[in-house]
This record gives sequence, structure tokens and C-alpha cells, in this order.
Amino acid sequence: MPHTETPGTEAAPKTRLRWWTELPLILLVYACYSAGRLLVRGDVSDAVDHGLAILDIEKALFLNAEHPLNRLFTSEPWIGVPADFWYASLHYLVTPALLIWIFRSRAVHYRAARTWLMTSTFIGLIGFTLLPTCPPRLLDAGHGFVDTMAQYSSYGWWGGEASAPRGMGGMTNQYAAMPSLHVGWALWCGVMLWRYGGTRTTKVAAVVYPLVTTIVVMGTANHYFLDAVAGAAVMGAGLLLTPYVMRVADRARVRLRARFAPAAGAAPATAATSAPGGAGSPIVSGGCQTSTGERFPRQREQRFGPGDEPDPAPSDAGDETPAPAR
Repeated sequence: MPHTETPGTEAAPKTRLRWWTELPLILLVYACYSAGRLLVRGDVSDAVDHGLAILDIEKALFLNAEHPLNRLFTSEPWIGVPADFWYASLHYLVTPALLIWIFRSRAVHYRAARTWLMTSTFIGLIGFTLLPTCPPRLLDAGHGFVDTMAQYSSYGWWGGEASAPRGMGGMTNQYAAMPSLHVGWALWCGVMLWRYGGTRTTKVAAVVYPLVTTIVVMGTANHYFLDAVAGAAVMGAGLLLTPYVMRVADRARVRLRARFAPAAGAAPATAATSAPGGAGSPIVSGGCQTSTGERFPRQREQRFGPGDEPDPAPSDAGDETPAPAR
């Protein structure tokens, strides 16, 4: 009966991924991302020029939503303070929490989801390298932006110079604004919640979380609107590249296994040449190879002693039928 695959199981991993291999991989990728983001600072004057160019493009396209949002956040602490907490914390809490949830309850989809997130993150790192951008909060005060993280720093753990904890502002690259991975990661979280949540609450959260994050990054003057658009574009590019990245990873894994695994067929050959409890070949022909049904030379003379004759019945049955033991 031909084998048929159950629909929906064709994407199941051949071997279940383990947390003790996944956790070091994720930590390694995040460490590379953080180190690259920190080391690639770029020239400050170029970053300021890029920020002003983005602001000019937005004004020409009537997309400048940062100014009214920033004025609202700075004039209303009951909006600005929660927004700063949202910006400084949820980015680092919701994303890993969803990764763990998918790993535990949606294991079939975990590898593709993780690969999409990591691929998009590395694309974002390329954007930080090629286009260092000064965020609105670091522009000259004459441009009309207020740094809400500095204004409300007494309410939280962050310092006045960045969203990092107090005293660690110098350890962050404050000119890594384009693209906005706050928005990109939030969009990834929204897609995961929408596809795998299964309840109305999760679908509402799937829409609210990336939308509010986009408003927060602009209202706190950490990103321009076009930074948010670029963050969404980066996630789209990562989604398109994910199948190819997984295919390359599979090929690399197969090559590594072929290089370091023992040669196929070595174990059966060894078993065939080692007789239990004695040396020498266990083949009854003493090393002679015969085809199926073929008799060994002088088989009758070796099998029966002098004066012994086989019974007539076995001989009538044909040469290929062994005679019963006497």
C-alpha cells in the first residue's frame, strides 16, 4: 500500500529541537547583533544629516506625525511615562516570551519563526551600518523635539541619555535608528499571535501591539515614521529570505554530518567478518562465493561419509532440497 503523508505534517522537523541547543544559538545571535550595533557607530555629522533628510522627506510627503505625538507625550505624563516603559521594556520581554511559547506549543512552526526573526535582525544590522541616523530626540532643540526618556527618567530605570539603564548610555549606539527594529520585532510578534494564537484576545493583541509600538517610538522621539516603515520592510525581506536560509542551513548540516559521521556500511561489514567465539570466516564455503541455490563442489562427498548413501526421497526432490540429518 503506498505511503501517504498526512496533510499538515510535511513541515514537521525530522528531529525535535532542544532548548539547550536553541538558547545558546539565540544568545549568540543577539550578542552578535548587539556588538555590531555598538561597534558600527558611524560619523555623527553623517547621522545628523541622514536624520534631517528623513525629516525633510516626511514633511514633503505630509507624513510628519512625530511632532504632534511628541508634544502630546511631553505635555501629558500619564501618556508619556507608560510610553517610556513600553519602549524600554516590552521590546526585550514580549519577543523572547513569544519565542518560548512557539517553541513549547507550536514546535512545528518554531524553526521557521526563529529563522525569520534572526534573518530580519541581521538585515537591520546592515541598515545600521550603511545608514547611521540621528533619532529625533538627539536633533538640535530648534527642530522641536523633546526627549521623553530624559524628561521622565526619574520614573524609570533608564538614564537621561538613552533607554539603557542608568550609567550604561555610553554602551549603546544611539544612532542606530534606521530601520526601527522595535517596530520590526513588534510586527513579528503580531504575526505570530495572529497565526497561532487561536483566540479573539490574541488576535486583538496581534493588531494592538505593533500599532501601539509604532506610535510609541514616534511619540518618544526615538524614531521617525520612515524608520518604522523601514522596520516593516526589513521584516518583509526577512520573511522572503527565510526559506532560502533554512535550505542553506539544511545543506550545511548534511555536509557536516557526512564529514564527521562514520562511513556508511562499516558496521555491517565488521559484523559479517567477526564470528562469535572464534577467528576466521563464518562462511560455510570457506571463502568461496556462490550464487543462490548453487551447490559447493563435491558437496555430497563432504556431507556423507564413506559407505553412507542418501535416502532416495531427498534425491528425487531435486538437488536444491537439503537432505534431512541422519
